Amino acid sequence: MTQTPRLTDRQALIRNRTRALRDHPALFLHETALDDVQDRLLMVNRTFTDVAIVTPFPQIWATEFPDATLISDDEVLDLKEGAHDLVIHALALQWADDPVGQLIQCRRALRPDGLFLGLTFGGETLHELRAALGQAEVEVTGGLSPRVAPMGEIRDLGALLQRAGLNLPVADAAALNVTYQSPLHLMRELRAMGETNALHGRLRRPTRRAVLMRAMEIYAETYASDDGRIPATFEMITLTGWSPDESQPKPLRPGSASQRLADALGTIEKPLND
Repeated sequence: MTQTPRLTDRQALIRNRTRALRDHPALFLHETALDDVQDRLLMVNRTFTDVAIVTPFPQIWATEFPDATLISDDEVLDLKEGAHDLVIHALALQWADDPVGQLIQCRRALRPDGLFLGLTFGGETLHELRAALGQAEVEVTGGLSPRVAPMGEIRDLGALLQRAGLNLPVADAAALNVTYQSPLHLMRELRAMGETNALHGRLRRPTRRAVLMRAMEIYAETYASDDGRIPATFEMITLTGWSPDESQPKPLRPGSASQRLADALGTIEKPLND
């Protein structure tokens, strides 16, 4: 049996998150995710009574969802099968070794016609920092090491919903552009988010000072605005899907249409030449 390749060092990830909470946490992205979920639920004509939220920072969600079951984003989620009508996976999927497995567990926890909402970082996230660090490391050391967790593109992430068995899948993205005084201030904020390097394949020694200094130079030279501030992109992808149920709309079988498309459009159908 083939084992899932290890992406994340869970102990390092937990250590990073614990340190962020202990010091001066910067959890504005999780607060943004909360606001997004609330807005989306207002557009759903349904009241959810049994909510489960998968989150590394339950304190963000506890006030607005006081009756929800809050669970950690462990490899095996502490979810009971068929126990919920809404499952939210909140900004943790990018660290999962098996993201499809996470979605399948969420789908199994849903009752028929239950709603899944997943929020995760997309591939455009921190593209400026990734480019600067990569170029600096190649210049200084002649090599390249894993530094930022790989994050999926919207099309790939949307396909995961279907692979997990969720119906009516939708994936959409929104870019949040934040500016900082310097690349060093961005790196400090990532530490305060608990989002520093926790990759299993990362270097197990501190990054050379020369690499960091060169990366900051490249970042500023390439991306700084006229006032000297540097931008950082956070792409938030929202995944929506429903647990299968007979009441849901289904596509027609191929060839079952009762009207020709040309007639509906008022055009003349022209056959193609062989």
